[in-house]
Amino acid sequence: MFLKRNGEWLEIMIPTDWANQTVFHTLTTHLGVSKATIQKWNQVSAIIKNNERADVNHKVHEGDTLSLHLFKAEDYGVIPEKRTLSILYEDEHLLILDKPYGIDTHPNQENQKGTLANIVAYHFQSSGQHTRVRHIHRLDKDTSGAIIFAKHDLAHSLLDQSLQARKIKRTYLALIEGEIVPPQGKINKAIGRDRHHATRRRVSPKGQNAITHYSVVEYNTKTNLSTVSLQLETGRTHQIRVHLSSIGHPLAGDLLYGGKKKIIKRQALHSARISFIHPISHEQITVEAPLPEDMATIM
Repeated sequence: MFLKRNGEWLEIMIPTDWANQTVFHTLTTHLGVSKATIQKWNQVSAIIKNNERADVNHKVHEGDTLSLHLFKAEDYGVIPEKRTLSILYEDEHLLILDKPYGIDTHPNQENQKGTLANIVAYHFQSSGQHTRVRHIHRLDKDTSGAIIFAKHDLAHSLLDQSLQARKIKRTYLALIEGEIVPPQGKINKAIGRDRHHATRRRVSPKGQNAITHYSVVEYNTKTNLSTVSLQLETGRTHQIRVHLSSIGHPLAGDLLYGGKKKIIKRQALHSARISFIHPISHEQITVEAPLPEDMATIM
């Protein structure tokens, strides 16, 4: 597959083994684009074949050029707000940041400011990028670390599919109370809303499937705290916090879920590493976010 950017368009040169397939089949099968995204593009003439609007039911031939209008100017979707960002990786398709704790990932109401999305919008604005802010996943307000944003519809669609297919590996580091036995394991407990609390979640047989893998890195006998590495198979709200609390080992500082250790002013949870295949270049992307000072000091 040969891809290159040409202004606002991403050009795809059709190879021999893609010939005699429809435009629709080419986009869904070879690029992995969702049906909904293709319909959206088709409505605004964002798919071109050989410099003419493409009929998605017509076939492509070897050497044809399919062009997708991915890099058009868009509204940011949120109010840009100036603040320094810690960028772990960036190219014309995606952005990976080291999120500080104490800040929401995105606004929860119209015209809200003070979130990471607002700061991303300012970064785009100040660097001449006129693209909508699209987060692929989210981190709780007081969770720090690596988080992914897409810069256009194709990257958004493909990264979202990778997330759903569990192909984006997210590794967290946490400080938890007590010593987990055994030191490695899997927590497989469904999670649902807590009807007695507006924001809290709980383990519930009627909830959504949720799986967390954990491995103890170190146990400190003096503080009775464990440093634990965790990987998510699913991405439920407060999943790590709920799961660890449910087995009697809440996160240090996590007062919402039973944490008693007040040695830190937030839940001690950090998105330390993200690894995935780049949706466009198909290169292996791995980024690591350094531990923030409050967790590093305790560890």
